[in-house]
Amino acid sequence: MIIENFLKDVGGASRVTKLRRDNFKKGSPVPQPGDPIRSLADALHPASMRFIVTEVRDASPTSRTWKMKSADGHIPVFQSGQYVNFSLKIGESVLHRPYSISSAPSDARGDDPFIEVTIRRNRPYFVPDYFFAHVREGEILEGNMPFGTFYYEPLRDSKTVVALAGGSGITPFVSMAKEIAAGGIDADLTILYGSVRHDDIVCGDELAAVSATCPRVKVVHVMSDDPDWTGEKGFINRALIEKYSGEDTTYLFCGPYAMFTFVDKALKELGVSERRFRHDVLGQPADITACPGYPAEAAGRTFRLTVVRGIREDVIEASASESVAVALERAAIPVDTHCRGGECGFCRSQLLSGSIFVSPIGDGRRAMDKELGWFHACSAYPVSDLKIKIPIL
Repeated sequence: MIIENFLKDVGGASRVTKLRRDNFKKGSPVPQPGDPIRSLADALHPASMRFIVTEVRDASPTSRTWKMKSADGHIPVFQSGQYVNFSLKIGESVLHRPYSISSAPSDARGDDPFIEVTIRRNRPYFVPDYFFAHVREGEILEGNMPFGTFYYEPLRDSKTVVALAGGSGITPFVSMAKEIAAGGIDADLTILYGSVRHDDIVCGDELAAVSATCPRVKVVHVMSDDPDWTGEKGFINRALIEKYSGEDTTYLFCGPYAMFTFVDKALKELGVSERRFRHDVLGQPADITACPGYPAEAAGRTFRLTVVRGIREDVIEASASESVAVALERAAIPVDTHCRGGECGFCRSQLLSGSIFVSPIGDGRRAMDKELGWFHACSAYPVSDLKIKIPIL
């Protein structure tokens, strides 16, 4: 750095002002209303996208993978662990559903960019059934991406990662394993993956291929109900976690709500600090009445839900066993959801009267929202007649 003199060094503002005036004189007299920065931001992070399905293949006897490309050729930058949010027009309703991206971020770059989502159909769930029955090669889906904060961050996480997965919760770790193999993530990954039987492992062949060629990725399968399995058996517990952990380990979890309660307890017993344990959006329990604190008198009942949108009011029925968002979707009332687990806040609504139950694990509200009666429709369950106010879509 060259120091001229005090007045010249601190007089930079006047030089910048002169340059600005000179540039103004050179400017075109014709207005140019376009904003190149805004245009670039919209291209990198579009508010909505159209995905063209290019391939559908089995990922296990109960799961399939949908490979998609963007209709305009551009796929926004994302991290392994983030998700795409689909907007599905089914009947009179528009349903929003998030699915973790199972392909690697590196797959979305290059001459033929694509993403993949893997969906399991092992229960009578409406949207997975729709995908399996109707979404075929050539289908165009609407959605947007990326969303979620569940991804590896080198500034925060250690280079030794143990992933704890159950069922379809393996999908973000399939993406992570592929990205490690491609050199996009500098970490060693051990996946403890709980399944029921060895003949129905979601993405089992893909995981085997990655671990066979990349020494930084190790997959340990744990079967809960498979007498012929010769590997680890039972459920992922403290002993198994401790067996495959290093000295400085970051733990990542993605799986069903019931599994989370066991894993959370095991990691607390091991003394794992909060900064070393993170989990994906858990979604809602299959049986909300089993959650601690749920009022037993509400179970099995149906309530009246008065929905206010501007000056319009609709009255619909809402079951105590389904979230407010599901009740709205069933009645074809538009509601914008993304994470479906109470985290993102897109479905933030106002409780005008009545009582709701929110799962303590899936409650992503701010303290002030709780105090002032705001809630997330995807993670709130009616336990009385309700009157709510939702955004107009």
